Amino acid sequence: MSHDKATILLYSDDRTTREQVRLALGRRVAADLPELEVYEAATQPAVLAAVDAGGLDLLILDAEANPSGGIGLCKQIKDEIPDCPPILVLIIRVADSWLTTWAHADAVSMFPVDPVRLPGAVAELLRARLSQAV
Repeated sequence: MSHDKATILLYSDDRTTREQVRLALGRRVAADLPELEVYEAATQPAVLAAVDAGGLDLLILDAEANPSGGIGLCKQIKDEIPDCPPILVLIIRVADSWLTTWAHADAVSMFPVDPVRLPGAVAELLRARLSQAV
């Protein structure tokens, strides 16, 4: 694989949520994928600036973030950014799944952070994204 790092942007206004996601992901989500480089953002403007700057392989957005939730932010990014990196949205309520479909999220993971399912979902999205870049 030509990538030596997989670059992820993690958005949540909650430091504890960001920490839980980082711990679940670790340094590498799968043996066949590069090490992760995770950048954190706590505000919508920081996310938009990072996406505009480019170079991201994946975004993880917290649906419960305030004042700008990850679902609406996902919809905005998917509508405005051509060749947008895949987006995984973290949700608390199963009922919010339909909203993530409306927002064109590529994957969903539930709170509390699952240390098996979250890295598995991230690995699938990264494999697809990085295979396009080769």
